[in-house]
Amino acid sequence: MDIVSKLPNVGTNIFSVMSGLAVRVGAINLSQGFPNYNPSPRLQRLVMDHMERGDNQYAPMPGVPLLRERIAGKMEQMYGVKVDPETEITITAGATQAIFCVIAAFVRPGDEVILLEPCYDSYRPSVETVGGTPVIHSLYAPDYRVDWKAVQQLITPRTRMLCINTPQNPTGTILTEADMLSIQDILRGTNVLLMSDEVYEHLIFDGEQHASALRYPELYSRTLAVYSFGKTYHNTGWKTGYCVAPPELTREFRKVHQFNVFSANHPMQAAFADFMADPAEYLGLPDFYQQKRDFFLQAMSATRFRPLPCKGTYFQLFDYSHLSDEADLDFCKRLTTEYGVAAIPVSAFHSDRRDEKVIRLCFAKTEDLLERAGKALERV
Repeated sequence: MDIVSKLPNVGTNIFSVMSGLAVRVGAINLSQGFPNYNPSPRLQRLVMDHMERGDNQYAPMPGVPLLRERIAGKMEQMYGVKVDPETEITITAGATQAIFCVIAAFVRPGDEVILLEPCYDSYRPSVETVGGTPVIHSLYAPDYRVDWKAVQQLITPRTRMLCINTPQNPTGTILTEADMLSIQDILRGTNVLLMSDEVYEHLIFDGEQHASALRYPELYSRTLAVYSFGKTYHNTGWKTGYCVAPPELTREFRKVHQFNVFSANHPMQAAFADFMADPAEYLGLPDFYQQKRDFFLQAMSATRFRPLPCKGTYFQLFDYSHLSDEADLDFCKRLTTEYGVAAIPVSAFHSDRRDEKVIRLCFAKTEDLLERAGKALERV
């Protein structure tokens, strides 16, 4: 058969490559972004309780009603916005599925989608799969600041969507109120939608506030915001997230969602609904992860790696340009095989594979593992 690939330049993603290498050589895996500790025992028991009660068949397509109500309550408490749980919230099979549905619902062949790179690696393939054209605005180390005037120059009559991510994976940077107001200004009077990836909304440090697109009514009118229970409750393998959007955008989103997965797993949804009755779990996350960031930075302080600023997420970037001229992928492979610590090369998050000699390490790990990693990297 003569098969023409929709994604001819896509192979095995970097997370699988580095995690696979870490397993083969027995390295400490700080490459892929997942915790090495379990979610709350109470949350796990709630899942089992709902399984035993019989919540094992399809959930309603938009999601379990009580869960959507709890999310609406959280949005009002956190961001001062009232969203209708019936018409503005959809539970998804993880945030990546939500991101794909956002793009597939609105991007047509030939439409342009502006991406701020480095960015989460699912954005570009999702755009290309539906025939869209990625338009790249490059961000540069060490601060990865967005030049909004330059972004505005990228907008054309064919621009359909702008994708943002705050706090941002892989850079650990955040957008501020000034950034959101700039976005609001440059999109005013256009037909451009905003995909706001906010999966790390609670992982934000140093007293900063999360600048959610939901806080700005004019901006929210064109926004589909994506969130993740996996990032919030330490269970990335449960693959449960949600999308918040105005009713007219949610209607189109659900048309794709219902034929993509129809509904997300039922017992997890029911358990999250019960668990969210107590907001203390997510309200305490900024302190929880800031302590991990600070512990990891201390563990790395005796190494020669240079940390870049980290305001959010559970990723810390390090500059190694003064240590080696190796390409970042080669350097990460050598760290894994020779020093026993797996990292991610940041070039993997650039379409053009631009290499600034920066690596990403995940600190969503127990302190003993972070300490061991720091000790191992002192030898580099």
